Amino acid sequence: MFIQTESTPNPATLKFLPGQTVMEAGTADFPTSEVAGKSPLAQRIFGVPGVTGVFFGNDFVTVTKDDGTEWDHMKPAILGAIMEHYQSGAPIMTGEADASSGHAEHEGEDSEIVGQIKELLDTRVRPAVAQDGGDITFHGFDKGVVYLHMQGACAGCPSSTITLKMGIENLLRHYIPEVTEVRPVGV
Repeated sequence: MFIQTESTPNPATLKFLPGQTVMEAGTADFPTSEVAGKSPLAQRIFGVPGVTGVFFGNDFVTVTKDDGTEWDHMKPAILGAIMEHYQSGAPIMTGEADASSGHAEHEGEDSEIVGQIKELLDTRVRPAVAQDGGDITFHGFDKGVVYLHMQGACAGCPSSTITLKMGIENLLRHYIPEVTEVRPVGV
């Protein structure tokens, strides 16, 4: 098994490509080891000292590290953990896998606008941020403000504010006049 690695715009995050499907549908975000219980692979990766976050996309695993650990020391152990997991035959996720879009539900008078926002996110934004090892999902819409949840390499990335303001906000405002601003939300 050959696992490729790619850097991301976030220096604290690396993208690992195992050459096979990681998530059949949707994504899975493990911002702490405490929430990794339903994923044997995430648990294995969190066993590597210095790992602070794990994110699964369709064909990649994104790993975030703490500031005090160097990639040179961590990367071989992470590659080993991913390889061991795939060789073990264990599932990526146990129990019911959440195959939702990752977007929050929204009911009410703005549902048509929210549908347009989600469609633009799915067709224009999410494929681009997946290339960088992350994901951005809809969290809410209130009085012209779109709230988005940043995951994987996007969470804590120094350039995420620029991506939100200059990229996503401009895109949404162009196509949906009711949108006035885009803001990130915490976990």
